Amino acid sequence: MPKFLDKVPFRFNDVTVTDAGINTDEFLRAAQGVVMLFDKLGSAAFLPVKSDIEGNINKVRTKFLISPLQFDTLEKIIYAEAGTKDRTATQGLLWLKRGLDFTAKGIARNIANSSEELSDSFTDAYAKTLKEFHNFIVKGVFNLAMKACPARNDFYAKLGGSYEDIVGDLRVWVDALQKLVDQLSEVYRKGAYDKGL
Repeated sequence: MPKFLDKVPFRFNDVTVTDAGINTDEFLRAAQGVVMLFDKLGSAAFLPVKSDIEGNINKVRTKFLISPLQFDTLEKIIYAEAGTKDRTATQGLLWLKRGLDFTAKGIARNIANSSEELSDSFTDAYAKTLKEFHNFIVKGVFNLAMKACPARNDFYAKLGGSYEDIVGDLRVWVDALQKLVDQLSEVYRKGAYDKGL
């Protein structure tokens, strides 16, 4: 059975990072893998989460496609929109970053705690990442999604094997994702690019 990470369009650990920033196209293709991961969770309760991530990928991709050479890094998109009225891609990237942070922290916690169920790992990750930005209704949607997580063993089986079969590659993927998210968070923090979004 092919493993999940063999099927993703691009791996986070393969995304090019230069002094100019994070490669836009590679990052967005890698983020599409997170959408595929939510498919593996196998619950309709995750549709809003998946839809939000896809929508934010599309917002950033739309900006990138205007001028792939000009917007070849995520940072260049943020800098180009700074001070303008239309900051759609900057806002989309902000929410994409937050959703990816939630995903990375949930999976990383589950890997680190080999007896913990996925629902507990993602509930903790939600409290640390997205919860402060959500209203009462959205918090309810996320609580429902957390309760709909598959059992730990079922999840890893859906990824292509046992926990032992997949954990090495998955850890590399998640660590690379977290590093990219942290880099973006620093860009937003330093420039206060999230103000008003």
